[in-house]
Amino acid sequence: MSEKQNDKNQVFQTGRTTLVRRPERGRYDFPAIAAILDEAYICNIGFVLEGQPYVLPTAFGRDGHIIYFHGHLENHMLNVIGSGIPICFTSMILDGFVLAKSAFRHSMNYRSVVVLGRPKLVHDAEKQHALRVITNHVIPGRWEDVRTPTQEELDKVVVVKLAIEEASAKVRTGPPVDLDEDHGRDVWSGVIPVSQNYHAAHPAPDCGATAPLPKYAVNYTRPTGR
Repeated sequence: MSEKQNDKNQVFQTGRTTLVRRPERGRYDFPAIAAILDEAYICNIGFVLEGQPYVLPTAFGRDGHIIYFHGHLENHMLNVIGSGIPICFTSMILDGFVLAKSAFRHSMNYRSVVVLGRPKLVHDAEKQHALRVITNHVIPGRWEDVRTPTQEELDKVVVVKLAIEEASAKVRTGPPVDLDEDHGRDVWSGVIPVSQNYHAAHPAPDCGATAPLPKYAVNYTRPTGR
């Protein structure tokens, strides 16, 4: 398996992560990969157990070249992949529907990341650090406002980390690409932009009147890598 190592950005481009179809959409530098991961907050974890493929969604957080995800102690997926079996981590952001003048040439604008590797279980102090990373990845600053987990709570959580080493990003932007013979067709073509909307926060029933609404809940946004 051929490998290209980018010493500056510490990401491996391998035969397994190199795009074959539409290679111009591939990104292999760490800043491009990190920017997509920082804007996304849901990933899919693919693995094979006893010959049966599984793909399960979960939240995650990134700290440098490490991705963390977690679940309950009885979470079957995490206990399996934490043993070090190979997995495929993916995450995607949808930016638009691309409407061409022919059905065959419709597409989507998107940014996606694939990371291949063997995860490891996280223990002791790193477990609490990982939970902070995941919490603040989804809601920046939230960890610092709330009670931190007790040891009993930490014992009920499985945390797994995956190094961003063998990875790639794929990005599609721009208008539809129609065939020459379709350009003259009298049908609308273009892009319908897609974005995630966040609405006004609703307080919990037991939220006291004196508890101020934090800034991150007033105008919640995601960092954008575009």
